[in-house]
Amino acid sequence: MPEPSSPDPGKPEIYDLHCHSTASDGSLSPTAVVQRAFERGVTALALTDHDTTAGLAEARLCATAAGIKLIPGIELSAQWQKQCFHIVGLGIDPDYAPLAEATHLLQGTRMCRAEKIAEKLAQKHIPGALEAVMKAAGDGMVTRSHFADFLVAGHHVDSQQDAFDRYLAKGKPAYVATPWAELAQAVAWIIESGGVAVLAHPLRYNLTANKMKKLLAVFKEAGGQGMEIVTGRISPDEIRRAAHFAKSFGLSGSMGSDFHSPDQWVELGRLAALPTGIQPVWELLD
Repeated sequence: MPEPSSPDPGKPEIYDLHCHSTASDGSLSPTAVVQRAFERGVTALALTDHDTTAGLAEARLCATAAGIKLIPGIELSAQWQKQCFHIVGLGIDPDYAPLAEATHLLQGTRMCRAEKIAEKLAQKHIPGALEAVMKAAGDGMVTRSHFADFLVAGHHVDSQQDAFDRYLAKGKPAYVATPWAELAQAVAWIIESGGVAVLAHPLRYNLTANKMKKLLAVFKEAGGQGMEIVTGRISPDEIRRAAHFAKSFGLSGSMGSDFHSPDQWVELGRLAALPTGIQPVWELLD
C-alpha cells in the first residue's frame, strides 16, 4: 500500500473519473488500481466498475492511505431505442438500497447473457467459454471482455478488438441482444443515490448528429448532468465535437481514462485538459 501523502497546494489536481478493476472487467484489483493512480500523480479517482460497487470498499481503504480522493462510482448499462449506452454515476451512495438491488438484477442479466454467448460460441465449435469466463471473472461481473480474452487465449482471434469484430459485436455470430434497464431508470438510480449521472464516451456509439442530439435531450430530461469529453484515446477533434454537444445541452464535462489494464488502455491520469468554457463535473461533487 502506498505511503500517505499530503496535498501540495502548488500542484494541479489530476482527475480520472472512469476506470475499472477486477470487480468487473479490469485486470487489476481495486487496491492495485488505486496504487497505480497514486504512482502516476492522480489526486482524485473514481472507480466505476460495470454494474457493480463491489470494489469500492477496498479501493477506499487504499485511497485513504495514499491521500487520494476516491469518488465512489459505477458504470451502469442502459438502453435507449434498443441500443446500449453506459451511464457513469459519480459520488453515489453504494449502500442506497434501490441501487444495490439494481446491481443484483444486472448481475443476473449479465449471467444470462454469458450463458447465451457461450452457447453461440459452442455452436461455432468453440467450447468451454462459460467455465473459462466465470473463472476469470471470479466474484466480479462477467463481461464481453472476458469472452474476448478467452478467444485470444484460445488462439481463435489475434486481439480483443478482433474478438469483437469477428464474434461479439452486434451482428456477429456470438452477439446477444440484452434487455438492459431503460436509460431514464439508470439515471434515476444514480441521482436518487446522491450521485451525478454522466454519459460515458458519447462519441463511441457512432450516432449521427441528429440522434446524438435526441439522446442528449432525453438524457438531460431524465436528470443527467454531465458527459465525458476527454476519455480514452480520443482525438483533439473529437474533444472539440464532444465539447460542442456539452455546451449545446448545458452539460458539465467529465474526463476519464476508462482504464482496464496496463499496456492495453490509456494510462490512469494521462488525459488532455477539459476545453475552456466547460464546467468540470467535479464541481458538482463538492
